[in-house]
Amino acid sequence: MTIRLYDTGARQIRDFTPIAPGCVSIYLCGATVQAAPHIGHIRSGLNFDIMRRWFEYRGYDVTFIRNVTDIDDKIIAKSADQGRPWWSIGYENERAFNSGYDVLGCLPPTYEPRATGHITEMIEMMRGLIERGHAYEADGNVYFDVRSFPGYLELSNQDLDDLRQPSGEGETGKRDRRDFAMWKAVKPGEPSWETPWGRGRPGWHLECSAMAHKYLGSAFDIHGGGLDLIFPHHENEIAQAKAYGDTFAEYWVHNAWVTMSGEKMSKSLGNSVLVSEMVKHWRPIVLRYYLGTPHYRSMIEYSEEALREAESAFARIEGFVQRVAEKAGKAVAPADEVPPAFAEAMDDDLGVPQALAIVHTTVRQGNSALAADDKEAAVARLAEVRAMLGVLGLDPLDPHWAGETDRGAELHGVVDTLVRLVLEQREAARGRKDWATADGIRDQLQQTGLVIEDGPTGPRWTLGPR
Repeated sequence: MTIRLYDTGARQIRDFTPIAPGCVSIYLCGATVQAAPHIGHIRSGLNFDIMRRWFEYRGYDVTFIRNVTDIDDKIIAKSADQGRPWWSIGYENERAFNSGYDVLGCLPPTYEPRATGHITEMIEMMRGLIERGHAYEADGNVYFDVRSFPGYLELSNQDLDDLRQPSGEGETGKRDRRDFAMWKAVKPGEPSWETPWGRGRPGWHLECSAMAHKYLGSAFDIHGGGLDLIFPHHENEIAQAKAYGDTFAEYWVHNAWVTMSGEKMSKSLGNSVLVSEMVKHWRPIVLRYYLGTPHYRSMIEYSEEALREAESAFARIEGFVQRVAEKAGKAVAPADEVPPAFAEAMDDDLGVPQALAIVHTTVRQGNSALAADDKEAAVARLAEVRAMLGVLGLDPLDPHWAGETDRGAELHGVVDTLVRLVLEQREAARGRKDWATADGIRDQLQQTGLVIEDGPTGPRWTLGPR
């Protein structure tokens, strides 16, 4: 089946046809490293990690570029406020972002270029645009002439006459207030680089156009990012790249936000939840389940209750995986293919919620097989579940989660010994037909957060929801 994606530019779901057969090229706008990441930042990387995994499962050779914006107005402002070098702030937060991606199981990008490492490419692009009449120099700044590019604002579907272009301090000499800065003239105390038009630093939009061109060429398949980047960032990227002569991106894919009280999670709103703090209170694999399983185009309204629900839902999957693995007595490899219904859901604009429903259905089938003592069927369902979870980056038996699993197994062994002592007392009470004592023991265990299930092979305990 053909993979289909919602293309923001076309405003509809389109069949995906790669430029090069069997290959997929993806450019994702990555971190602007003025601060450590909150879960809203990481959601984008996680959504596109799932996209990449699905393309690879479908047999594509994926080139995945995720850039780092390590110079911008906010980084410079923080440098002045904190009395620290701008590059120190950028590097510290770049490491925090990479730690966040890694702890939540995102595969590393093929290349992760920094903006400041590509000044030469930016100068070349500006020179070409000036020569073609699409850009001009004024007071040491270089601006893009938006009226020179007929396709401007087609992605965001705006009217040029109504446009309010964001402008920064020192952007003087514009021919039209709607023109945007590609290069900003040097200011006292700010970092700068030499160009034919004087010293200065890059504008945000120029960085991505130049880096996408360098690593993916004049045409590539998918450009991704958050909804908030459609304008001005992606609109201005398109104008620069296409006016330069590139075909640029064939598909534009945007993920929705994580919100709090209906507002986009943002440090400026003071409502951010840092990844580094979240993983102290929630298992990283649960956090990945929470952020990665809603549809990428759906908003996620943050709440602890929603996280607890995600934890409980994943516990049901993980419990099944662990029970069958124990019963099998040997490693159960993922199936070679995911179930057709799962694949159909993923092919349809990465329908993770529908795909996840297949996971839970398969888990229920596997639990029924366990209850019937049908080991062969239970193992077959586990293989399917592992294949599906692998695509989503949520397989608890994957080596990435081994450290987490090992610590859990260690604790599980201690708790299991203690609980079994209590369960033996309960079984003895049941043997005496002392139902009140047996029920009392079960109720006390449940109050501690354990769920006791009586099966044909005896009682079994699992952790209940928080």
